[in-house]
Amino acid sequence: MSDLPTTFEPHSPGKPPAAGPGNDGATSNLQKSEALGGRTMKIWRGDAAGGEFKEYHAEVSAGMVVLDAVHQVQATQAGDLACRWNCKAGKCGSCAAEINGKPRLMCMTRIESLPEGTITVQPMKAFKPMKDLVTDVSWNYAVKKKIAPFTPKAPEADGTWRMQQFEVERVQEFRKCIECFLCQDTCHVLRDHGKHEEFAGPRFFVHSAQLEMHPLDTVNREAWLKNDGGLGYCNITKCCTEVCPEHIHITDNAIIPLKERVADTYYDPVIKLWRWAFKKFEHSEPKT
Repeated sequence: MSDLPTTFEPHSPGKPPAAGPGNDGATSNLQKSEALGGRTMKIWRGDAAGGEFKEYHAEVSAGMVVLDAVHQVQATQAGDLACRWNCKAGKCGSCAAEINGKPRLMCMTRIESLPEGTITVQPMKAFKPMKDLVTDVSWNYAVKKKIAPFTPKAPEADGTWRMQQFEVERVQEFRKCIECFLCQDTCHVLRDHGKHEEFAGPRFFVHSAQLEMHPLDTVNREAWLKNDGGLGYCNITKCCTEVCPEHIHITDNAIIPLKERVADTYYDPVIKLWRWAFKKFEHSEPKT
Protein backbone atom coordinates (compact mmCIF):
# COMPACT_ATOMS: atom_id res chain seq x y z
CA MET A 1 0.00 0.00 0.00
CA SER A 2 2.90 2.34 0.60
CA ASP A 3 3.66 2.44 -3.14
CA LEU A 4 0.26 3.95 -3.99
CA PRO A 5 0.01 7.74 -4.38
CA THR A 6 -1.80 9.32 -1.42
CA THR A 7 -2.75 12.54 -3.24
CA PHE A 8 -3.54 13.66 -6.74
CA GLU A 9 -3.58 17.02 -8.46
CA PRO A 10 -6.74 18.01 -10.28
CA HIS A 11 -6.25 19.52 -13.74
CA SER A 12 -8.24 22.03 -15.72
CA PRO A 13 -10.57 20.78 -18.48
CA GLY A 14 -8.76 20.53 -21.82
CA LYS A 15 -5.34 20.56 -20.13
CA PRO A 16 -3.23 17.36 -20.08
CA PRO A 17 -2.85 15.84 -16.59
CA ALA A 18 0.46 16.37 -14.88
CA ALA A 19 3.10 13.75 -15.48
CA GLY A 20 3.26 11.10 -12.85
CA PRO A 21 2.74 7.39 -12.14
CA GLY A 22 0.16 5.90 -14.46
CA ASN A 23 -0.40 8.83 -16.83
CA ASP A 24 2.86 9.08 -18.79
CA GLY A 25 1.33 7.10 -21.66
CA ALA A 26 -1.87 9.14 -21.68
CA THR A 27 0.07 12.40 -21.79
CA SER A 28 2.27 11.11 -24.61
CA ASN A 29 -0.71 9.94 -26.66
CA LEU A 30 -2.57 13.21 -26.18
CA GLN A 31 0.44 15.23 -27.23
CA LYS A 32 0.90 13.03 -30.28
CA SER A 33 -2.79 13.38 -31.12
CA GLU A 34 -2.50 17.17 -31.05
CA ALA A 35 0.69 17.04 -33.11
CA LEU A 36 -0.85 14.97 -35.91
CA GLY A 37 -3.62 17.47 -36.65
CA GLY A 38 -4.98 17.38 -40.20
CA ARG A 39 -3.61 15.64 -43.27
CA THR A 40 -4.37 16.09 -46.95
CA MET A 41 -5.61 12.89 -48.61
CA LYS A 42 -5.29 12.45 -52.36
CA ILE A 43 -7.68 9.63 -53.23
CA TRP A 44 -8.13 8.21 -56.72
CA ARG A 45 -11.70 8.53 -57.96
CA GLY A 46 -12.92 6.83 -61.11
CA ASP A 47 -13.71 3.51 -62.76
CA ALA A 48 -12.50 1.25 -65.59
CA ALA A 49 -12.95 4.09 -68.08
CA GLY A 50 -10.53 6.35 -66.22
CA GLY A 51 -10.23 8.65 -63.24
CA GLU A 52 -8.13 11.13 -61.32
CA PHE A 53 -6.90 12.03 -57.85
CA LYS A 54 -9.08 14.30 -55.74
CA GLU A 55 -7.99 16.06 -52.57
CA TYR A 56 -9.73 15.72 -49.21
CA HIS A 57 -8.91 16.76 -45.66
CA ALA A 58 -8.84 14.34 -42.73
CA GLU A 59 -8.48 15.15 -39.04
CA VAL A 60 -6.21 12.45 -37.71
CA SER A 61 -5.25 11.39 -34.22
CA ALA A 62 -2.78 8.95 -32.70
CA GLY A 63 -3.44 5.34 -33.58
CA MET A 64 -5.50 6.10 -36.68
CA VAL A 65 -4.90 3.97 -39.75
CA VAL A 66 -5.41 4.96 -43.38
CA LEU A 67 -8.72 3.08 -43.49
CA ASP A 68 -10.00 5.28 -40.63
CA ALA A 69 -9.12 8.40 -42.63
CA VAL A 70 -10.83 7.01 -45.74
CA HIS A 71 -13.96 6.28 -43.70
CA GLN A 72 -13.85 9.81 -42.33
CA VAL A 73 -13.71 11.18 -45.88
CA GLN A 74 -16.65 8.96 -46.80
CA ALA A 75 -18.67 10.24 -43.84
CA THR A 76 -17.93 13.93 -44.23
CA GLN A 77 -16.94 14.77 -47.80
CA ALA A 78 -17.50 11.96 -50.30
CA GLY A 79 -20.43 9.71 -49.47
CA ASP A 80 -20.15 7.88 -52.79
CA LEU A 81 -16.48 6.91 -52.33
CA ALA A 82 -16.15 3.16 -52.96
CA CYS A 83 -13.84 1.26 -50.62
CA ARG A 84 -13.74 -2.48 -49.96
CA TRP A 85 -13.08 -3.62 -46.39
CA ASN A 86 -14.30 -6.20 -43.90
CA CYS A 87 -12.40 -7.17 -40.74
CA LYS A 88 -10.24 -4.07 -40.07
CA ALA A 89 -7.78 -6.44 -38.40
CA GLY A 90 -5.40 -7.41 -41.21
CA LYS A 91 -6.91 -10.86 -41.65
CA CYS A 92 -9.30 -10.61 -44.60
CA GLY A 93 -7.18 -8.76 -47.16
CA SER A 94 -10.16 -6.79 -48.48
CA CYS A 95 -8.74 -3.30 -48.02
CA ALA A 96 -5.64 -3.83 -50.16
CA ALA A 97 -4.64 -0.63 -51.97
CA GLU A 98 -1.59 1.46 -52.78
CA ILE A 99 -0.59 4.01 -50.17
CA ASN A 100 2.03 6.52 -51.29
CA GLY A 101 2.69 4.20 -54.22
CA LYS A 102 3.30 1.05 -52.15
CA PRO A 103 0.89 -1.92 -52.00
CA ARG A 104 -0.38 -2.16 -48.41
CA LEU A 105 -3.43 -2.96 -46.30
CA MET A 106 -5.19 0.27 -45.38
CA CYS A 107 -6.27 -1.15 -42.02
CA MET A 108 -2.68 -1.99 -41.02
CA THR A 109 -1.00 1.25 -42.10
CA ARG A 110 -0.80 3.75 -39.26
CA ILE A 111 -0.90 7.35 -40.42
CA GLU A 112 1.87 8.36 -38.01
CA SER A 113 4.17 5.83 -39.72
CA LEU A 114 3.89 7.69 -43.03
CA PRO A 115 6.08 10.65 -44.00
CA GLU A 116 4.74 14.15 -43.40
CA GLY A 117 2.72 15.68 -46.20
CA THR A 118 -0.01 14.46 -48.53
CA ILE A 119 -1.11 10.83 -48.32
CA THR A 120 -2.03 9.27 -51.67
CA VAL A 121 -4.40 6.32 -51.81
CA GLN A 122 -5.17 4.51 -55.06
CA PRO A 123 -6.42 1.09 -56.19
CA MET A 124 -4.04 -1.78 -56.96
CA LYS A 125 -2.46 -1.20 -60.37
CA ALA A 126 -2.22 -4.85 -61.39
CA PHE A 127 -6.02 -5.19 -61.64
CA LYS A 128 -8.73 -3.24 -63.42
CA PRO A 129 -10.47 -0.65 -61.25
CA MET A 130 -14.20 -1.09 -60.76
CA LYS A 131 -14.92 2.07 -58.81
CA ASP A 132 -12.56 4.29 -56.84
CA LEU A 133 -10.46 2.07 -54.54
CA VAL A 134 -12.23 -1.18 -55.50
CA THR A 135 -10.54 -3.40 -58.12
CA ASP A 136 -11.70 -6.47 -59.98
CA VAL A 137 -9.65 -9.35 -58.57
CA SER A 138 -11.77 -12.14 -60.08
CA TRP A 139 -8.88 -13.10 -62.40
CA ASN A 140 -7.08 -14.52 -59.37
CA TYR A 141 -9.87 -16.96 -58.61
CA ALA A 142 -9.93 -18.11 -62.24
CA VAL A 143 -6.19 -18.87 -62.02
CA LYS A 144 -6.65 -20.87 -58.84
CA LYS A 145 -9.21 -23.13 -60.54
CA LYS A 146 -6.56 -24.13 -63.10
CA ILE A 147 -4.23 -25.58 -60.45
CA ALA A 148 -4.73 -29.28 -59.77
CA PRO A 149 -6.35 -29.61 -56.33
CA PHE A 150 -5.00 -31.52 -53.35
CA THR A 151 -5.12 -35.23 -54.14
CA PRO A 152 -4.04 -37.40 -51.19
CA LYS A 153 -2.57 -40.85 -51.46
CA ALA A 154 -4.50 -43.85 -50.21
CA PRO A 155 -4.61 -44.22 -46.42
CA GLU A 156 -2.65 -46.85 -44.54
CA ALA A 157 -4.15 -50.24 -43.81
CA ASP A 158 -5.67 -48.95 -40.59
CA GLY A 159 -7.41 -46.11 -42.44
CA THR A 160 -5.10 -43.31 -41.27
CA TRP A 161 -2.36 -41.17 -42.83
CA ARG A 162 1.04 -40.65 -41.23
CA MET A 163 3.22 -37.56 -41.56
CA GLN A 164 6.40 -36.40 -39.91
CA GLN A 165 6.18 -33.17 -37.91
CA PHE A 166 8.81 -31.42 -40.05
CA GLU A 167 6.72 -32.21 -43.14
CA VAL A 168 3.68 -30.55 -41.60
CA GLU A 169 5.67 -27.49 -40.48
CA ARG A 170 7.17 -27.00 -43.94
CA VAL A 171 3.81 -26.13 -45.53
CA GLN A 172 2.22 -24.49 -42.49
CA GLU A 173 3.65 -21.07 -43.37
CA PHE A 174 1.88 -21.05 -46.73
CA ARG A 175 -1.50 -21.58 -45.09
CA LYS A 176 -1.30 -18.12 -43.49
CA CYS A 177 -2.05 -16.41 -46.81
CA ILE A 178 -5.13 -14.16 -46.59
CA GLU A 179 -5.35 -13.62 -50.38
CA CYS A 180 -5.02 -9.85 -50.19
CA PHE A 181 -3.20 -10.09 -53.56
CA LEU A 182 -0.64 -7.45 -52.57
CA CYS A 183 2.09 -9.80 -53.79
CA GLN A 184 0.32 -10.02 -57.15
CA ASP A 185 0.04 -6.25 -57.30
CA THR A 186 3.71 -5.54 -56.59
CA CYS A 187 5.04 -8.18 -59.03
CA HIS A 188 6.42 -6.37 -62.10
CA VAL A 189 5.37 -9.23 -64.41
CA LEU A 190 1.73 -8.40 -63.73
CA ARG A 191 1.98 -4.76 -62.63
CA ASP A 192 4.27 -3.42 -65.36
CA HIS A 193 4.09 -6.00 -68.15
CA GLY A 194 0.49 -7.20 -67.80
CA LYS A 195 1.25 -10.86 -68.51
CA HIS A 196 -1.90 -12.09 -66.79
CA GLU A 197 -2.49 -14.72 -69.49
CA GLU A 198 1.02 -16.20 -69.13
CA PHE A 199 1.89 -15.77 -65.47
CA ALA A 200 0.09 -17.02 -62.36
CA GLY A 201 1.85 -14.74 -59.89
CA PRO A 202 3.40 -15.16 -56.42
CA ARG A 203 0.13 -15.94 -54.67
CA PHE A 204 -0.39 -19.05 -56.74
CA PHE A 205 3.19 -20.16 -56.53
CA VAL A 206 2.65 -20.14 -52.77
CA HIS A 207 -0.53 -22.16 -53.28
CA SER A 208 1.29 -24.58 -55.59
CA ALA A 209 4.14 -24.97 -53.11
CA GLN A 210 1.64 -25.70 -50.36
CA LEU A 211 0.30 -28.57 -52.47
CA GLU A 212 3.56 -29.79 -53.99
CA MET A 213 5.33 -30.00 -50.63
CA HIS A 214 2.44 -31.62 -48.81
CA PRO A 215 3.57 -35.10 -47.73
CA LEU A 216 0.28 -36.73 -48.75
CA ASP A 217 -0.28 -35.09 -52.14
CA THR A 218 0.23 -37.24 -55.25
CA VAL A 219 -0.13 -34.76 -58.15
CA ASN A 220 2.86 -33.42 -60.08
CA ARG A 221 2.29 -29.77 -61.06
CA GLU A 222 5.73 -29.07 -62.53
CA ALA A 223 4.50 -29.00 -66.14
CA TRP A 224 1.80 -26.46 -65.23
CA LEU A 225 4.29 -24.31 -63.32
CA LYS A 226 6.72 -24.29 -66.26
CA ASN A 227 4.19 -23.66 -69.01
CA ASP A 228 0.82 -22.21 -68.04
CA GLY A 229 2.02 -20.83 -64.69
CA GLY A 230 4.98 -19.02 -66.26
CA LEU A 231 7.27 -19.64 -63.28
CA GLY A 232 10.30 -18.74 -65.40
CA TYR A 233 9.16 -15.10 -65.62
CA CYS A 234 9.92 -14.59 -61.93
CA ASN A 235 13.38 -13.10 -61.40
CA ILE A 236 13.25 -13.48 -57.59
CA THR A 237 13.52 -9.80 -56.63
CA LYS A 238 11.66 -10.59 -53.39
CA CYS A 239 9.29 -7.63 -53.80
CA CYS A 240 6.38 -9.98 -53.08
CA THR A 241 7.94 -11.04 -49.78
CA GLU A 242 8.42 -7.40 -48.77
CA VAL A 243 4.72 -6.51 -49.05
CA CYS A 244 3.22 -9.68 -47.54
CA PRO A 245 1.25 -8.69 -44.40
CA GLU A 246 1.55 -12.25 -43.07
CA HIS A 247 5.36 -12.20 -43.47
CA ILE A 248 5.39 -15.33 -45.62
CA HIS A 249 8.82 -15.94 -47.14
CA ILE A 250 7.31 -16.23 -50.61
CA THR A 251 10.54 -16.11 -52.60
CA ASP A 252 12.86 -18.17 -50.42
CA ASN A 253 10.47 -20.85 -49.22
CA ALA A 254 8.02 -21.21 -52.12
CA ILE A 255 9.24 -19.81 -55.45
CA ILE A 256 12.91 -20.82 -55.32
CA PRO A 257 12.18 -24.46 -54.30
CA LEU A 258 9.62 -24.70 -57.12
CA LYS A 259 12.14 -23.29 -59.59
CA GLU A 260 14.66 -25.91 -58.43
CA ARG A 261 12.14 -28.69 -59.01
CA VAL A 262 11.31 -27.47 -62.50
CA ALA A 263 15.00 -27.00 -63.35
CA ASP A 264 15.87 -30.50 -62.14
CA THR A 265 13.09 -32.04 -64.22
CA TYR A 266 13.42 -30.07 -67.44
CA TYR A 267 16.94 -28.63 -67.60
CA ASP A 268 19.28 -30.93 -65.67
CA PRO A 269 21.70 -32.30 -68.34
CA VAL A 270 21.99 -35.73 -66.70
CA ILE A 271 18.23 -36.17 -66.59
CA LYS A 272 17.89 -34.89 -70.17
CA LEU A 273 20.54 -37.40 -71.30
CA TRP A 274 18.74 -40.21 -69.47
CA ARG A 275 15.43 -39.26 -71.11
CA TRP A 276 17.07 -39.10 -74.53
CA ALA A 277 18.63 -42.52 -74.06
CA PHE A 278 15.43 -44.04 -72.68
CA LYS A 279 13.37 -42.62 -75.56
CA LYS A 280 15.91 -43.91 -78.09
CA PHE A 281 15.83 -47.35 -76.46
CA GLU A 282 12.03 -47.29 -76.54
CA HIS A 283 11.94 -46.56 -80.29
CA SER A 284 14.57 -49.21 -81.05
CA GLU A 285 12.54 -52.03 -79.46
CA PRO A 286 10.90 -54.32 -82.07
CA LYS A 287 7.13 -54.09 -82.17
CA THR A 288 5.27 -57.31 -81.42
